[in-house]
Amino acid sequence: MSEINNKVFETNDLVERVILAGISTNDADDTNDSLDELEELAKTAGAVVVGRLIQNREAPHPGTYLGKGKIEELADMLDAANATGVICDDELSPAQMANLEDALNAKVMDRTLLILDIFAQRASTREGKIQVELAQLRYRATRLVGLGRSLSRLGGGIGTRGPGENKLEMDRRLIKVRISQLKKELEEVKCHREVARKQRSRNPVPVVSIVGYTNAGKSTLLNTLTGANVLEEDKLFATLDPTTRSLELESGQQILLTDTVGFIRKLPHHLVNAFRSTLEEAKYADVIIHMVDASNPQMDAQIHVVYDTLRQLEIKDKTIITAFNKMDIVRAAGQETVLKDFGADYTVYVSAKQRESLKPLLDTIEKVLREQKVLVEQVFDYKDAGQIAVIRKYGQLLEEEYRDDGIYVKAYVPADTCAQLQLLENN
Repeated sequence: MSEINNKVFETNDLVERVILAGISTNDADDTNDSLDELEELAKTAGAVVVGRLIQNREAPHPGTYLGKGKIEELADMLDAANATGVICDDELSPAQMANLEDALNAKVMDRTLLILDIFAQRASTREGKIQVELAQLRYRATRLVGLGRSLSRLGGGIGTRGPGENKLEMDRRLIKVRISQLKKELEEVKCHREVARKQRSRNPVPVVSIVGYTNAGKSTLLNTLTGANVLEEDKLFATLDPTTRSLELESGQQILLTDTVGFIRKLPHHLVNAFRSTLEEAKYADVIIHMVDASNPQMDAQIHVVYDTLRQLEIKDKTIITAFNKMDIVRAAGQETVLKDFGADYTVYVSAKQRESLKPLLDTIEKVLREQKVLVEQVFDYKDAGQIAVIRKYGQLLEEEYRDDGIYVKAYVPADTCAQLQLLENN
C-alpha cells in the first residue's frame, strides 16, 4: 500500500489485462488448445485475459511475429478491451519483441517470460530460487541487444567520452558475472544432492519418482499417500521444489516417494537446463509413476510431452506405471473412452484427491519392486537375527519360522542386499 498526497492506493489490486496471440501454421495444429493453456498460465501469473488473436501463417514473421494487418487488428483490440499488454504463444526473438512493442505501443511478453515469472513466484527453497534466477538471466542475456533506448548511451558529446562502458555493455557484464556465481552455487547444491543420492544407495530403499504434466495431481498423490502436506492448487506449477517422503507398503516394504516439477508443452530450454538436477531425480528412481489427468481433453498431447521431456533428460529403461488420475471427474462426465498409455509397463486408474483406487497402484508398485528382487529361502543362525531386520526393511518377508537349527526365512530381497547378507554370512 502506498500513500501519495494523502491518497491511498492499493498496489496489490493492479491487475494486468492481456490479449493472447498465436500463430497457426496448418489446419491440423493445436494452436487453440495451446492458447487455452496459455490462458491458464496467465491466470496463474495473476493476469486477466480479455481477448485472443490467431493468425494463419506458414511461419511467424521474422521481424514482428505477426503480419502487418494482424498487428493493426491487435492494436484495435488493445484499445477496445483497455488491455495493458500482449502475451505471444511462442518464444520471441529480441527483435520481434522490440518491434512488436513499438508497433503496438504496449507491453509484449512471450510464453517463456510468462513461465519464468510463474516459476519466480513459486520458488521457495534456495535451490529453486537459484534455478529460476539462472534461467531468467540466461533468457535476458540473449535479449540485451535490441532493447532500445532503455539500455542505450545517453548521447554523444561532453561527458560521455572516455574509457567507461555504455549501459548495454555494463548490463551484459553484470549478468555474465551473476550467471557465473549462480552456476557455482547451483553446483554446490548439486553436490549435496549427489551426496544424498549416494547415501540412499548405501541404504537400498527403493525410490519411486512421480512425474507428469503440470496440474496432473502429483503433489495430491504424494500428500494422500504420505501426508507430506505439499501445496495443492488447481493451478499450473503449484509446486516446483522436489519433495521426498518415506512410505511403508502393505508388505512392510519401505520406499521413498519423490514428487517432481511438472512438465508442460514448449517448456523453455532455459528452465530445462536450470532445473536439470531437479528433473533428473527420475533418472535415479527404481520405478516411475506417470500421473495423467484423465479428465483433460488434451490428455494424449500431454502424455506425449511427458515422454518427450523424459527423452530430453535421457531418462530411459525405467519401469513406468501410468496412473490415470481424476477418474471421479471422468465418471461424472459420463466419458466411456478406454484410456491407454502405450509407453507404460503398467496402467492403473485412480482418484488421488478422493483417495479412490489407490490400493491397485500400491499393489502394482510392490509387484514391480518384487520383480527387481531375488527370492531367498535360508535358515539364519540365531546370532545373525539382526539380518532378518535388514530383510524386513529392504525386502518383502514372505515366511519366518523359528526352528531348532535357526530362523527360516523366505523373502524377496534386492540383489544388493542379498549380496550384503551373503557376505555377512560368509564372515
